[in-house]
Amino acid sequence: MAASPYRPYCSRLVGICLLLGALWETRAEQIRYSVPEELEKGSYVGNIAKDLGLEPRELAERGVRIVSRGRTQLFALNLRSGSLVTAGRIDREELCDRSPKCVVSLEILLEDKVKIFGVEVEIIDVNDNAPNFGAEQREIKVAENEIPGTRFPLPEAFDPDVGVNSLQGYQLNSNVYFSLDVQNGADGIKYPELVLECALDREKDAVHHLVLTAFDGGDPVHSGTTRIHVTLMDANDNAPLFTRPEYHVSVPENIPVGSRILTVKATDPDEGANGEVTYYFRKVRDKISQLFQLNSETGDITILEDLDYEDSEFYHIDVEAHDGPGLRARSKVLVTVLDVNDNAPEVMVTSLVSSIQETSSPGTVIALFNVHDSDSGENGLVTCSIPNNLPFTLEKTYGNYYRLLTHSALDREKVSEYNITVTATDQGTPPLSTETHISLKVADINDNPPAFLHASYSAYLPENNARGASILTITAQDPDSIENARVTYSLAEDVLQEEPLSSYVSINSDTGVLYSLRSFDYEQVRDMKLLVTASDSGDPPLTSNVSLSLFILDQNDNAPEILYPSHPTDGSTGVELAPRSAEPGYLVTKVVAVDRDSGQNAWLSYHLLKASEPGLFAVGRHTGEVRTARALLDRDALKQSLVVMVQDHGQPPLSATVTLTVAVADSIPDVLADLSSLEISSTPEASDLTLYLVVAVASVSCLFLAFVIVLLALRLRRWHTSRLLQASEGGLVGMSASHFVGVDGVRAFLQTYSHEVSLTADSRKSHLIFPQPNYADTLISQKSCEKNEPLLITQDLLETKGDPNLHQQAPPNTDWRFSQAQRPGTSGSQNGDETGTWPNNQFDTEMLQAMILASASEAADGSSTLGGGAGTMGLSARYGPQFTLQHVPDYRQNVYIPGSNATLTNAAGKRDGKAPAGGNGNKKKSGKKEKK
Repeated sequence: MAASPYRPYCSRLVGICLLLGALWETRAEQIRYSVPEELEKGSYVGNIAKDLGLEPRELAERGVRIVSRGRTQLFALNLRSGSLVTAGRIDREELCDRSPKCVVSLEILLEDKVKIFGVEVEIIDVNDNAPNFGAEQREIKVAENEIPGTRFPLPEAFDPDVGVNSLQGYQLNSNVYFSLDVQNGADGIKYPELVLECALDREKDAVHHLVLTAFDGGDPVHSGTTRIHVTLMDANDNAPLFTRPEYHVSVPENIPVGSRILTVKATDPDEGANGEVTYYFRKVRDKISQLFQLNSETGDITILEDLDYEDSEFYHIDVEAHDGPGLRARSKVLVTVLDVNDNAPEVMVTSLVSSIQETSSPGTVIALFNVHDSDSGENGLVTCSIPNNLPFTLEKTYGNYYRLLTHSALDREKVSEYNITVTATDQGTPPLSTETHISLKVADINDNPPAFLHASYSAYLPENNARGASILTITAQDPDSIENARVTYSLAEDVLQEEPLSSYVSINSDTGVLYSLRSFDYEQVRDMKLLVTASDSGDPPLTSNVSLSLFILDQNDNAPEILYPSHPTDGSTGVELAPRSAEPGYLVTKVVAVDRDSGQNAWLSYHLLKASEPGLFAVGRHTGEVRTARALLDRDALKQSLVVMVQDHGQPPLSATVTLTVAVADSIPDVLADLSSLEISSTPEASDLTLYLVVAVASVSCLFLAFVIVLLALRLRRWHTSRLLQASEGGLVGMSASHFVGVDGVRAFLQTYSHEVSLTADSRKSHLIFPQPNYADTLISQKSCEKNEPLLITQDLLETKGDPNLHQQAPPNTDWRFSQAQRPGTSGSQNGDETGTWPNNQFDTEMLQAMILASASEAADGSSTLGGGAGTMGLSARYGPQFTLQHVPDYRQNVYIPGSNATLTNAAGKRDGKAPAGGNGNKKKSGKKEKK
């Protein structure tokens, strides 16, 4: 109880000690140096490491750096020596003008402790500037009646240095009439005056040349000179006189350009030219002349450029008034610039963290920034704030520095990124503010796999593409951030046509762009399936897959191939017969061609390019049938040459040509007789021709016999194989044709062989043509399946054995029933008219080609091998008994039988007991020719 009176004194003493410690720490944080101006870059200023209590090597380790705001940095840190050095030449006059003391302030940041130290460097003036008069010469007009002792103002020199290095005095060259007197003004400026020592005589000396020298007190001494030309004039005994010795004016810094701020006035009691007063700036500097303008006649001072209180608070302007003869008067104008709140606060972020872990504890420093307002007074006081709904707070540190801290836990699942708006507001009227946005991301963990934009992708690529062509860009997005969101792409390994998939296409692992590594051929590869994998770069990485279907589009890259007439190997041309009794429209021959392309690129048209007898023959545009356009005349030549062009409908179209030789005669002996009658004389070549003909006929007979034997052997082997299959598998009688033919094209192929033997004749020689076997894709009917063709027995059929659904008859498809008007022109017109229409899609075109070749195979066999009975082309097995050739165009007319003027339609008609449709008026005669 006795010690209680001393407790207040003890606590007060402790408080005083703490206050003194804080003051001492604040005082200790302010460091001062001095350095002369115009030093070389890197000159020593002070040992900053020692003053901070650090070793030189600790400057870089602890992140010590200069963070001063504003103008160009004048100083730098030498981290090796630990000293503060100059960053370049320092000009005190440019930096502080004529201020008696020039101090530069900067801040040193100790980054590891986020602590600021203030440094003040005083710039000491050196004598680096000589006095300057501004003009090399000045003219003074003096009346000759001036009395001795009269004073004339001389131009003052200006020295931007201060102290002893500034202007100290003037000197005048020796002269009898004039002397120099220097007056010290109240502001400390020395004003030189020219004093008249004796009376002047203009008639003796009209002009006096003087040299005025100004010198400073530096070491060494610098000086400047100007030439004074004194011109004597008639008497003018009154100089101008200003109404005030000094003019004071205050203007706001936002005064508009062109505004008049003051009018100076001087009067002269003289009359005439001696009393006319003009006004000029005296000892004007570039800065003054750029900001202000003086009207020489009225004395009005106006603003040329915007004033800025932050650049200069006041301006000292010297003005002169001249009368006509040249007498002058001086006055001063002091312009005070009033501060206006025209500068918004500036925020400079010194240190910033762009990402923070969501597990960071409260109080973690996010950013350190400095605020500054160039205005003065309350206009320069700045306060900072942030929105209240954010888990952050502001803390003021040294000077105008603030720290942005976290004050509560962060949760990335709620907010993944913060956009913090720091608002700095001054206290001016009206207040100005500046907003600075700080973006802060919360660090993420890899918990989301990449996601593709689509469940699957499809791409289309024209065939014959360039290698390395871009096909498709696949994009996957990952909602994670940074490395967890960086997605790489790859293709799953697979094999296509016994080659790795990587030899066909590749994908850019960074962009997801799919490239082709080879030029695709539609006839070889029509589509492919790819599996694209997207993986992120997290730890562990997460992946996603998506399927890609690549379809190859057909292009017109295959020219039509002419199947008939085929080109002989010995260079000669096959001969077709046309009887002289043939009427117009008589079928001479038929050009049969196919195109390996599909769709519109495979649509063929036939054109007659050249004929030895124009107008005698015509070619069906869509059928390729060569018919007589008029009746044959006796004057028509025995041998007619035709050039037929087959062209597809691709872009650009491709074509092929064939040359036909038509012999106008009723039979081959007639042709030979006519050829022999054309010979001029009997020569040994005639006997040779007969020998060659006998040998050719014998060869043809032997080859035909061998062909018949081979054909019988093949038939017996095929019959034997079918019997074995029926015994082992139980037969495929109940198998539906739909298992062989689908809506997307023919899935099974029947390999048929058709052999043609024709006798060709040229003007002098004859030969035989044996075309190569034709392989065609045909629709397989149910009856053809019952023959148990070994080529048609596939693994799929063996696997489906025993399925009761396979024995159900498919209902007829009404889509295959065409009206007469809907039949394509290549087969719908039995007489070769041109009114038919082309198929509308690629599938129909391929069906037409397959059925044409199937008809050719049926004609070669001599009986219907396609199943379904005569005249049905094997389609009744699939579409029911009611589906006959009246519902499907007949393509048998598209195949010409060499050695006969009838098409397959005519042959089928004869076989079925019907009259041919294309014989016209030559039915009897044509029948005789066919028997021969």
